[in-house]
Amino acid sequence: MTTLTNEEKILKNFINGEWIEVSNREHVYNPANGNVLVEVPNSNPEAIDQAVEAARVAQKEWALVPAPGRAEILYKVGAIMKERKERLSQLLTLENGKVIEEARGEVQEGIDMAFYMAGEGRRLFGQTTPTELKDKFAMSQRCPVGIVGIITPWNFPIAIATWKSFPAIVAGNAVIWKPSSETPIMAYELAKIFEEAGLPKGVINIVYGSGTTIGQAMIEHEDIRVISFTGSNETGRKVATECGRQLKKVSLEMGGKNAVIVMEDADIDLAVEGILWSAFGTSGQRCTACSRVIVHKDVRKTLEERLLSAMENLTIGDGLDPKSKVGPIINQAGLDKILKYIEIGKEEGANLAAGGKQLTVENYENGFYFAPTLFTDVTIDMRIAQEEIFGPVVSLIEVNDLEEAIAANNKVKYGLSSSIYTQDVNRVFKAQRDLDTGIVYVNAGTTGAEIHLPFGGTKGTGNGHRDSGVQALDVFTEWKAVYVDYSGKLQRAQIDTDA
Repeated sequence: MTTLTNEEKILKNFINGEWIEVSNREHVYNPANGNVLVEVPNSNPEAIDQAVEAARVAQKEWALVPAPGRAEILYKVGAIMKERKERLSQLLTLENGKVIEEARGEVQEGIDMAFYMAGEGRRLFGQTTPTELKDKFAMSQRCPVGIVGIITPWNFPIAIATWKSFPAIVAGNAVIWKPSSETPIMAYELAKIFEEAGLPKGVINIVYGSGTTIGQAMIEHEDIRVISFTGSNETGRKVATECGRQLKKVSLEMGGKNAVIVMEDADIDLAVEGILWSAFGTSGQRCTACSRVIVHKDVRKTLEERLLSAMENLTIGDGLDPKSKVGPIINQAGLDKILKYIEIGKEEGANLAAGGKQLTVENYENGFYFAPTLFTDVTIDMRIAQEEIFGPVVSLIEVNDLEEAIAANNKVKYGLSSSIYTQDVNRVFKAQRDLDTGIVYVNAGTTGAEIHLPFGGTKGTGNGHRDSGVQALDVFTEWKAVYVDYSGKLQRAQIDTDA
């Protein structure tokens, strides 16, 4: 099993290519067993000032490097990540808790993103266009914004970081990254990989600390012109408010209340597999997790029975155990929130059909484990069907037809991911048109996004920007229109055109 050296257990900020020790530190625990993993800095705002100064100097030179040259660094990063995939995966499971096969998938996502965004180094396309005047040339081009701030969560500590940092870097920006203090090891490992790949000093800087201190300092700093944030809806609104005050570009990816729709003609066994993976993978701690199952009345009983039976066979335990299918919750606060919603569901009149409890005996006493949970007899207006729980809790909602199913899906404040199981192609096209989410799956669960497509949602899930895909470049670039008049005389657009 992968281990950390004593030196690696005392994490430091990474600013201007140097490892900066911070005296104020906090312990980070393995959620599977409560053991201390590392000590992470709890930095003060002055660290952001230092990182901004380093980024300012570095970005000016980095922007002058031809984009294919910038891309070569990402190719090297991807190659190193591929070589270290198993080490990174095991470390990810240690700090995050997700089962090892999921951790490997997340690391692979980062590898894929490195190679994909490296390819954009030769495809940072603008446009050439006709002009309305003679002897004149017009084009548009992408330009770097300057200094980018990224704030990432603990549930996907390497995938989300690569979604944000790789397009920012290939576009010619410098990055200041505040990772979650719950999962700081992935940031340390990625910084070392960037260093080894030859990224110039100051192009990426990592500052550990709390959101209220370091995150706030990043948002308020006038020289950080873009904030890319993934986290809660409540925090995202505050980020948007402050960025709006400064006319600063902001990209928000927030919560989800995702549903799997199961119609009466669905392959029920396939639907059960998709629900299990979507609802209980990462212990339900995914913004794309399925937390609602909207099922046609004709197959509700069958689906419920098969789902309950399959849930009984889920093995819960340490993510490094290859037998485990569900790992721990990230911390006690996460457990407390889930327990609160279990009581809310009971008070609302939902039927607790399975789970609903913290696991505390045998091999679970030192970790943060929660039993996969199913509520039945849920109505769409119940809080457990409306609010993000962020745990392995699913609500079963019965409907009469496709129209009612789509309406139930859409009647939440979020709009990230949705899914429908059906064999009817007409229903498929109606659903993909009418489901108001940024991602729609057909005959698959609500999770499993691929890096070459845009990731993000509608309504309370975000503010219109997207992570991953070529669309991610829109967050980290500005458009510049260029006109070249070679007529040798004054030509006035819209005035001196031929009628």
